[in-house]
Amino acid sequence: MKEKPEKSFSLASFAWQRLKRNRLSMFGIGIIAIMMLISILGYLITPDSSPDAATHIEEISIRKPGFSCQLIKLRKNIPPADQNFLSTMLFGQPNEYEYHAINKYWFKGNDIYWEEYQEGEMGRIWRYNLADAIYAINPTFQISNDSVRGTIDFYAYGDARKIHKTVSELQKEITANIYDKSFVLGTDHFGRDLLSRLMIGSRISLFVGFISVVISIFIGILMGALAGFFRGWVDDLIMWVINVVWSIPTLLLVIAITLVLGRGIFPIFVAVGLTMWVETARVVRGQILSVREKEFVEAGRALGFTNVRLILRHILPNVMGPVIVISANNFASAILIEAGLSYLGIGVTRPTPSWGMMISEYKGYILTGDAYLAVLPGIAIMLVVLAFMLLGNGLRDAIDTKMAEDNIMT
Repeated sequence: MKEKPEKSFSLASFAWQRLKRNRLSMFGIGIIAIMMLISILGYLITPDSSPDAATHIEEISIRKPGFSCQLIKLRKNIPPADQNFLSTMLFGQPNEYEYHAINKYWFKGNDIYWEEYQEGEMGRIWRYNLADAIYAINPTFQISNDSVRGTIDFYAYGDARKIHKTVSELQKEITANIYDKSFVLGTDHFGRDLLSRLMIGSRISLFVGFISVVISIFIGILMGALAGFFRGWVDDLIMWVINVVWSIPTLLLVIAITLVLGRGIFPIFVAVGLTMWVETARVVRGQILSVREKEFVEAGRALGFTNVRLILRHILPNVMGPVIVISANNFASAILIEAGLSYLGIGVTRPTPSWGMMISEYKGYILTGDAYLAVLPGIAIMLVVLAFMLLGNGLRDAIDTKMAEDNIMT
């Protein structure tokens, strides 16, 4: 019988096997995967798909989780938006409707009447022309109501022909625009859906973390590799820069960079990334100082390899383990820094939802019965940061070469 060849496992495969056995780390990966899926799909899965999930329904401000009511959807008199799948996923669906919470509605003549939602009391009565409630009426032409025949003639945006509808047809169409709506996490003080804003806020936090970590890895590896490989005056200069940046409080430095670059999402990316590279650079430098004296590096020099090839193809792959662990921890730190900046009012600008800004916006409700408005974004921040910390700890244990070598020997 032929003997089966023995399986050979790399250190990376052993690290993955050990990581899978770490339940806390896998829990963190699960949380991160869910948040990434929500962030990527974005407005395609949010209950409110308008840009920044900012649909205001004033009649139902500050409603508890699980609140339900009846809504009427009225078409705004604006041209239809030209949207595709990708733009909707990334930026949301332009809100072509306005929404009102109602207690009841009825028809009279060419109009629809509804009673504004008021809990336990009678609300104001509103009236809308049937055609104006359903179609984007072109104001250049007047609506023609024929009460005798029970018809309405009008022109709508995007249609050059005159539209002729009977009252009964319009009543059926508008009935389809009246439906029951549930708000899983309730609404805020502007009547906006809290769940939708939390979901879009996850996109801000993860994008800030991702871009910041990419910037910090690029700068950190570049500076650390140069300092560790060339040593001498290059090492002294780079270490002086690292020590200067390290001595400045992170939040203070981020605030200073943000004030120079201006407010917004992209300045936050740059500001956080420019403050997180020093730790990566110090670790890469230390690793390269030990690796550069190994035999395979001397062999590369003897073969005439350039310094760039030695660093990129032979040294850096052997020092990336600690960098990956630091990146996971830096991801969590970037989310916390962004939340802190948004809480202070120098992060993302309204109405873009950010977890930190939501806490700042709703902090006045903490001492009331509506504390969940500020608590839920805080829980979201805590879960994501905890997930990345658990992942970082798991990677640290899984990438430990000594433990991996012991597994190989056994």
